[in-house]
Amino acid sequence: MTKVNKIRGITAAGLLAVPVLLSGCNLFGSQSSMDIDKPPTEIEQQMLNMTEGPVSTNKGNKGDQTQSGPKTTVYLMNDKGLLAPVSLGIPESKDENALKQALQALVSGGEYAKYLPKGFAGILPAGTEVQHVTVDQDQKMAVVEFNSAFTKYDAPDERKILEAVIWTLTGFPGVQSVQLWVDGQRLTEMPQNDTPLNHPLSRSFGINLEQADGVSLTHSTPVTVYFATVTPDGAYSYYVPVTRLVQPGQNKLKAALDQLIRGPQSNDGLEQVMTDGTEVQSVKPEKDGTVTVALKDDMFEQNDPIPDELLQSVVLTVAENSNNAKVKIDMNGRSSIMGINDHQDYSKPVSKPDYINEIPL
Repeated sequence: MTKVNKIRGITAAGLLAVPVLLSGCNLFGSQSSMDIDKPPTEIEQQMLNMTEGPVSTNKGNKGDQTQSGPKTTVYLMNDKGLLAPVSLGIPESKDENALKQALQALVSGGEYAKYLPKGFAGILPAGTEVQHVTVDQDQKMAVVEFNSAFTKYDAPDERKILEAVIWTLTGFPGVQSVQLWVDGQRLTEMPQNDTPLNHPLSRSFGINLEQADGVSLTHSTPVTVYFATVTPDGAYSYYVPVTRLVQPGQNKLKAALDQLIRGPQSNDGLEQVMTDGTEVQSVKPEKDGTVTVALKDDMFEQNDPIPDELLQSVVLTVAENSNNAKVKIDMNGRSSIMGINDHQDYSKPVSKPDYINEIPL
């Protein structure tokens, strides 16, 4: 099947996974700092427990008791070995804060494993216990203490373990970086591959890291793009973030959208959401904070609806690389940009939703 036919053939599955909402119902909730945070001046200063997590406007599937709790987004391993955000409904606990529960959902075979959709799994080693999660509100840093089982992982999993923890916690309001402890001792490096932890880590660490063609690891800058894929049974479409290292010195949003057009690099189940003929004509930040993206693609005629995956991937990608800016899309100069299935007008400001990839069990 050609790339064009893939894009034309996108069905209603995408709508069920990612309800991108108009800006009038702004559901901002995740932090997306792409800067390495400076080391804290005093680790021992008073830490405050985060007692409440984001509140979802979604009620879950009717009759599905395992999805009836408050929504929280965690980063799980899919069947292709990629980390993806999945919004879960897990029971609220009076004894544990939302950040701690979110991390416990990452434990392989842990207490929340039954709430994970088929085809997804936690990446933290079995037996890992989340002893404490506290937040330094001044530094916007989450301090996590695990038990020693956290260190009992296979070396190839080290980076993805860090990615899952960092991206899960920085999805909460007020958290932009993460520091790790084990049994009362701060980690200065990971125990298997010695990944340095001398500074708190933020989303600039990346996720599902790739290197663009011709780019040096030592002379590059990261951009994060969202590609579409489907669950193993093909029933639901969802989105996977990929951090790609590109040449420095470019406009970050333009570079991210260019990589979205280039499409996936590996045979990992990700789908190209645009054609090779798509052009980014301009990316303009507006005075109100909205980013207007002008695209050109001769495949779409004047009255053709645009695939939801294309539009939603643009919104997610721009928001991730612009501190959650609202997004307006112009395609071929049309006055109205409607998705095939979600029937929303993307020529008006659209916000990244609080919860994406709400995949039924």
